[in-house]
Parts: sequence; C-alpha cells; structure tokens
Amino acid sequence: MKFGWQIVLGSIIGFFGAAFGSVGGVGGGGIFVPMLSLVIGFDPKSATAISKCMIMGAAISTVYYNLKLRHPTLDMPIIDYDLALLIQPMLMLGISIGVAFNVVFADWMVTVLLIVLFLGTSTKAFLKGVETWKKETIMKREAAKRVESDGASAGEVEYKPLPGGPSNGPQKADKEQEVSILENVYWKELGLLVFVWVSFLVLQITKEGTSTCSTTYWVLNLLQIPVSVGVSMYEAVSLYKGHRIIASKGTGGTNFTVLQLVIYCLFGILAGVVGGLLGLGGGFIMGPLFLELGIPPQVSSATATFAMTFSSSMSVVEYYLLKRFPVPYGKCPHHPCNLSFICSYQSKDTL
Repeated sequence: MKFGWQIVLGSIIGFFGAAFGSVGGVGGGGIFVPMLSLVIGFDPKSATAISKCMIMGAAISTVYYNLKLRHPTLDMPIIDYDLALLIQPMLMLGISIGVAFNVVFADWMVTVLLIVLFLGTSTKAFLKGVETWKKETIMKREAAKRVESDGASAGEVEYKPLPGGPSNGPQKADKEQEVSILENVYWKELGLLVFVWVSFLVLQITKEGTSTCSTTYWVLNLLQIPVSVGVSMYEAVSLYKGHRIIASKGTGGTNFTVLQLVIYCLFGILAGVVGGLLGLGGGFIMGPLFLELGIPPQVSSATATFAMTFSSSMSVVEYYLLKRFPVPYGKCPHHPCNLSFICSYQSKDTL
C-alpha cells in the first residue's frame, strides 16, 4: 500500500474515532471498520482484524489514564472492578466465539451484519438522545417558570444536565480527582481478570499445536467455558449473597436477582460475539447496559473501556494465530492503528 490521500484521510478519521470512542467508552469500532473498508480499501475481514488492533491501542492508553481517577461522587475508583469482574470473563468467551464466526462467515455476510447493527444502534442512540433532550427541555422550562414567578428574567436560567449517577453511598471527603495507581487499583479483582486473560492466551497458543477439529482441539476450545463461567459465577454468587456490591451504584448496588445476573452475563457474551465477529469494541452494548443499571456515565465509560482492553487484546492474538491479521499494516508508522493509541490518551485531557 502506497502513501496517499487514503492514508491521510483514514488517519484523520481514525484519530477522531479513537478520541470520541475513548470518551464514550464504545471503542470506536463503528468508525474504524467503515473507514478501513471504504477509505483504506481493506476487505471486511481484514478491516475487522485491524479495527480490533486500533481498539486495543486506544483502550490501553485510556485505561492507563483512568487508573488514576476517582469516582465523580463516591469514594472509590472510577473503574468499577466488581462490575468488570462480572462482565469481562463472559465478554472474553464471546470474543472467541465471534472470531470463529468471522472466519466461517462470508465477506458479504459480515458486511450485511455491520449495516444492520449500525442502523439499529444508531437509531436507538438517536431516539435516546431525543428523549433526553425533551426531558432537559421540560426541566429548563419549569425552572424558567419558577424564575419568572420570583420576578427574575427567564434568560438567567442556567442549563443543568440530567443527574448521571447515584448520590447515596460513601461520599468523597475531598475533590481529589487523581491518586496514585497503586492506591487506586483493586488488586484482587484485577488479578482475577488477568488470570482469565492469561488462561485464554495459554489455551489459544496451545490449540495452535493441534490438528483442526481433533479431540484435543475441541477440548482446548471448550476449556474456555469453565474458566470464564467460573469467574463470572464467583462474582455473581457474591453479588447475590451480598458479599460484594456494585459500589458505583451506591446503596442500590446490593439487590440483584438471579435472572438479572444471568441477563447481564448473557449481554456480556453477546457483546463479545458481535465484537469479535464485526471488529467492534463491545462498548455499544455494555455502555447502555451499565447506564440502565444506574451507573454514572463516567464510570460506565471507564469500566467498559477497561473490559475492552482485555477482550480486544485477546481478539488480536486470536486473529494473529489464525493468520487473519495483516501485521505489515499494523507496523506502518503512518497507519491509523498507531495513531489511535496517541489520540485516545490526549483526548482524555482535552475533551
């Protein structure tokens, strides 16, 4: 591939895609895949693999920044490690399934699924935005009426967004926004997440030394299920019994039914399957799910990106082992893959 206007335009799109994707916690795959296919000229499957590499770079830099931040209202890290421990193992399992589907599905099927998914998610996001705008407009009008009744001008009404998270729970004693990473990380939960990632990595590498569809091949594939389900079940049982809580919800993070926990895990698998199949980060499913749980937007974005760091890096490994990842383009210094790491970190300071 020669350096030309496609590379320049793709780099610009990749830059802003990584910036907005890291802030919103969606990964940016919805921008990367069309850019790689329509602008750069990759086939759908290669675009999917490279998109995961770009998501990984953006997620790593974003997580490094978020590891030092605190929750906007509660005395805890901005990353909810218990929420990540519930979702991330199932997300990893879904990624393995999605990557396998990507290899099996024809190019046209991947393209059609991308179009359908983007239309569905963009429509839902637009409707949700309109709904939020209407609510905030009503709030502003009511505030204006109260100001007018007090004899002041309606033009003095200050715009305030809708509340974004719980106000209960242990409140912050100060306004410190950044602390040391060593003090801010929950090492036990992080250790379990790393255990899942390393286990999947060992299984994927070991599987490469076996014959495709042999007994050993399927045994190694199926061993991913007890690893992921076991860790998620440990967290789910602890949440159900009240030994652990989703602290970012405040006091509302202690009451969960079995059906709720099962649905959350299934959504994690779904996000992984779609992410591995179509080259997306999975944040477009996890983000709305976390918001429905009552998680503040900042915590939802940070936690979704944290989970995507593990899943996207594993999908890159799987695509590489399957020889579906075009390594030379990832190493090219002017390729958008290398810009996603830089701009996603810078965006946290500027946006």
